[in-house]
Amino acid sequence: MKKLFTTLCVCLLIISINAQEVTDKAEEYNNKVQTLDNTIKTLYTVISGEKGEERDWTLFKYLFKPDAKLIPSRKIKKEAYKVRYMSPDDYIKNSGKWLVENGFFEKEIHRKVETFGNITQVFSTYEAFNSEADEVPFMRGINSIQLLNDGERWWVINIYWTQETEDNPIPKQYLPK
Repeated sequence: MKKLFTTLCVCLLIISINAQEVTDKAEEYNNKVQTLDNTIKTLYTVISGEKGEERDWTLFKYLFKPDAKLIPSRKIKKEAYKVRYMSPDDYIKNSGKWLVENGFFEKEIHRKVETFGNITQVFSTYEAFNSEADEVPFMRGINSIQLLNDGERWWVINIYWTQETEDNPIPKQYLPK
């Protein structure tokens, strides 16, 4: 009986500690989505890291409203542009390993924001590097990010993006002045 009581107490202690960690994470994560600026900065930060550095995929998923989509578009050879629809989990499954194996830093270099009521559209121009120490990006593009403010926090609804190419350069109005 004493053994059962001790085991039960240990289990309750572990559950209590885990519950506290989850509560602490929720508070920490909630601070990252209270402003539009923090939400966008967190989005870029959470996918960025040096080679071999794991990403906080729990935080990544926390940014998105359920059923949110990540939608890359690209031209396949000389065909028309194609899009691919992914959930945050699909993105992690398809890109997470590559990001860690190669190192990846996506840095915002310009932002244009349009807001009406509780919805916001952000055109966020980015540069991508394999390491934070790199000076020349290996890629640039624009993220079209749709967000919702539900009165309590910001949610990413969709991210729709395309990379810059020789045939599709980033327009001057979306570059730093």
